[in-house]
Amino acid sequence: MTEELKTLIIEDDPDVALGCRQALQLEGLAAECAGSAEQGLRRLGADFAGVVVSDIRLPGKDGMSLLRELQRADPELPVVLITGHGDISMAVQAMKDGAYDFLQKPFAPEHLVDTVRRALEKRRLVLEVRALRRRLAQRDLLEARLIGNSPGMAGVRALIGNLAGSAADVLIHGETGTGKELVARCLHEAGPRRGGNFVAINCGGLPETLFDSEIFGHEAGAYTGAGKRRIGKIEHANGGTLFLDEIETMPLPMQIKLLRVLQERTLERLGSNTAIPIDCRIVAATKEDLLALAGQGRFRADLYYRLSVATVPLPPLRERREDIALLFEHFLLQAAARHDRPVPQMTQGRIRQLVGYHWPGNVRELRNVADRCVLGIEAGSPPFGEVPGEGPRALAATVEAFERALIADALRRHGSLARTAEALAVAKTTLHDKVRKYGLGD
Repeated sequence: MTEELKTLIIEDDPDVALGCRQALQLEGLAAECAGSAEQGLRRLGADFAGVVVSDIRLPGKDGMSLLRELQRADPELPVVLITGHGDISMAVQAMKDGAYDFLQKPFAPEHLVDTVRRALEKRRLVLEVRALRRRLAQRDLLEARLIGNSPGMAGVRALIGNLAGSAADVLIHGETGTGKELVARCLHEAGPRRGGNFVAINCGGLPETLFDSEIFGHEAGAYTGAGKRRIGKIEHANGGTLFLDEIETMPLPMQIKLLRVLQERTLERLGSNTAIPIDCRIVAATKEDLLALAGQGRFRADLYYRLSVATVPLPPLRERREDIALLFEHFLLQAAARHDRPVPQMTQGRIRQLVGYHWPGNVRELRNVADRCVLGIEAGSPPFGEVPGEGPRALAATVEAFERALIADALRRHGSLARTAEALAVAKTTLHDKVRKYGLGD
């Protein structure tokens, strides 16, 4: 808000300085004065919470020099210059150099107030976005990237912590939108291979004819059009991590070659007989039941058993509704920083809508809703609008989902069962039964 910011008036004429300050203060805007550019600079620090109004003609360092210095220190700091009748060309040049606006003497107090209000609003937004970015940057790796206090997410973080330092290949299983690639990146960044490449490939997005060359590489002349040697994705990930998303779509002949790489830790490029040592971690992800696919002959059972030694199951969002509010706040911060928009205020009614929705697209869909909210275009889209052809959820399921999230949030805030029961105004025995029912115990 503009009342949280102030205006620094740099003016050597005490009468003009007093008039500007009083005009702003009468409108509820904080203001202070400095008699020279040098005095003003001493009051300006990094992320100055306000704007600058300065005369162009000052003793010592003039307004143009001051503008250039302020631009070097903070290009997003609004600077309004005050000019005399003969200084118009100088004011135009100042605008080209980055000044926010200029006022020509004599000017009406209303003109000053209007200009300063607009400058303060711009500054408020810039400072808010900077604060959001700092808050995002300060979060720890797993706590920041795998957000949630639900038992399911606590288990995922603990599992990643146990696996990150090992050399085990990993299979991540989860529905679309649950964050499988994010988990793979966390495994990479939390482990000793973080200095190597993280190479991601979507197996479902590759034509079968290009699969061999893309993943295993080829020598010059290996096939028509192969004019020079190409390093494959596995070789490029040497010393790092190879992430294979939608591994259930990998053609069966490529599954056999991948299994050989996993077993022998060597590969042969297409068109070569030379074995190349490979030292990379394979992280695969799927939304399908690979064992069931193996039973149907659509996936290699031996590859499944080789990958599933270490499995990370990701819970769908509907099974960790107590995390929705926290996740949504995080996504709002990200979206506001990305779009340079303020963070919208969320009412309790809207939070209830978020918690009660069934989230078929999981966390990815929640992130998209946060983007729409920041952009102000969420009306008419789930969960804030009806989707044609979509049936209502059962009342009992919606009530249980909301109750579970409410209890989980209260337990997180109050800690003990007794204090939580008191805060929710329910008997301790009743709360204990519900904690057991919803699996919210330690």
